[in-house]
Amino acid sequence: MNNLFSSGFHLAEIVNFLGRSNLVEKEFVTTMREGLANGQNLSQILNDLKFSKSVVTQVALADFHGNTQQTLYLIEENLMKMQKVRQKLLSVATYPVILLAFLVLIMLGLKTYLLPQVESNNFAGKLIGYLPLLFLLFAFVGSLLALGIVRYLKRTSPLVNFQKLGNLPIIHAYLKLYFTAFYAREWGNLIKQGLEMRQILEIMKTQDNRFFREIGQDLLNAMRSGQEFHNKINNYRFFTPELALIVEYGEMKSKLGDELLIYSDESWEQFFEKVEKSMNLIQPLIFLFVALMIVLIYAAMLLPIYSQMDTAF
Repeated sequence: MNNLFSSGFHLAEIVNFLGRSNLVEKEFVTTMREGLANGQNLSQILNDLKFSKSVVTQVALADFHGNTQQTLYLIEENLMKMQKVRQKLLSVATYPVILLAFLVLIMLGLKTYLLPQVESNNFAGKLIGYLPLLFLLFAFVGSLLALGIVRYLKRTSPLVNFQKLGNLPIIHAYLKLYFTAFYAREWGNLIKQGLEMRQILEIMKTQDNRFFREIGQDLLNAMRSGQEFHNKINNYRFFTPELALIVEYGEMKSKLGDELLIYSDESWEQFFEKVEKSMNLIQPLIFLFVALMIVLIYAAMLLPIYSQMDTAF
């Protein structure tokens, strides 16, 4: 879609092209045509197509700052980077997970057939006897915990939740870079089109994204009470501390839009670099755990045998 926009196609022509080219499913094109017939804009159509709230919000804001083609290009670029991260995470995790599954099966076999035939009073033997149960228990508890967290997050305020997450170790670094890059870019685009900050916050209040609406309302309330914009965003734990400085500096130099866009690009780069480094760290840790399990299995098998040999002599 981004390529077609950049080539000068308007939305109706893009829908017709997609319908004739068979590049997407027929239901996709049908939904777009129905949306156009009902007078919907692109963001509303994408929302009906179940695109993520983040994508829908960015396209909706493009209706205000007018740079739809650039917005689609940046969305496409970030989605491609996230897809590469997912693919790398999948490739990093697949082989170790298969190894872990085989190890669990081996432990079950040892517990059922080998360990009962030898004395396995050593620590490794006892641990192997309980490990399959521990794995299943961990998976069950983890699933329940994940479901509970998802339900809790849906019922509570996203603004409050992300404030809390911004204080957590490890997670907060990724969270701050992502939200800083996202909001700095959207604010920068809108400011460059001549919108004032109060107008931008009013626009934020009308979006479908609940988190986006809550931030807009909270910032607007703070500004109405006389608090400076950069001071308020400095209180948010999901933004980097530098964002407040960038805003303050940009307001002083009357170049806030440009400063925010530059800082957004830098934040996106830092975010994806950080994710890439994390992916490179996960696989060695998983293999280390697998190696420890293999050593444990050998210990469980050999220690009873050696102890029996010592007794025989």
